[in-house]
Amino acid sequence: MITGRNISKKFRIPTEKRDTLFEEVVAFVKGKRKYEEFWALKNVSFEVEEGEVFGITGPNGSGKTTLLGIIAGIMYPDEGEMTVKGKITPILALGVGFNPELTARENVYLYGALMGMKREKMKEKYEEVFEFAELRRFENMKLKNFSSGMNARLAFSTAVATEPDILLLDEVMAVGDMEFQRKCMDEINKLNNNGTTIVFVSHDVEAVRSLCGRAMFLNNGGVIAIGDAEEVVNAYLDFVGGI
Repeated sequence: MITGRNISKKFRIPTEKRDTLFEEVVAFVKGKRKYEEFWALKNVSFEVEEGEVFGITGPNGSGKTTLLGIIAGIMYPDEGEMTVKGKITPILALGVGFNPELTARENVYLYGALMGMKREKMKEKYEEVFEFAELRRFENMKLKNFSSGMNARLAFSTAVATEPDILLLDEVMAVGDMEFQRKCMDEINKLNNNGTTIVFVSHDVEAVRSLCGRAMFLNNGGVIAIGDAEEVVNAYLDFVGGI
């Protein structure tokens, strides 16, 4: 379902501090802005088979979210090739795609439309979304008045209702209370049992260990280990213990 071949991605980081917009404009006009190149990913190759749960773990700044963004098609590699087959639903940040000025009800239909679902299909899923999120009494409240936990519940339940072929999850377990996290885990397993391919990014090695069959450990943009999730988690724990 997903194949990455020698994926590399670089960003340009300004090396000079400018305090005003005028200074920035002058530097741009004169062509004197200086940057250094930062390679967030370098020669990353991997495959994700249809119907598997594939984990990606590693420390902050290792390139995990950048790689997920490339899989989702939000950004493109500077080198290498990414091939993805099937409909993708990315949850790269819970609440992305929502409008805080709209009600929870309106946001559910908006997100469904963004994911390519017809309104009639989303209407069939509507009750399921709010039952999972446990937010029925708040369906007509504007999202800007939601707590972060309420927003997380609505975002996750709406995203999984879009019936993706591939679900991309970035640190979703880090948001919400323990009961919500347990429900997320159960729902991920349910989706996978129904054939959804899942890429799961997390610092939570126990979640990677329990959810994933295979995993990849990234550090400084490169692959340190890839294979059986248990072995990859142990390699990451050994790395952390050795720091």
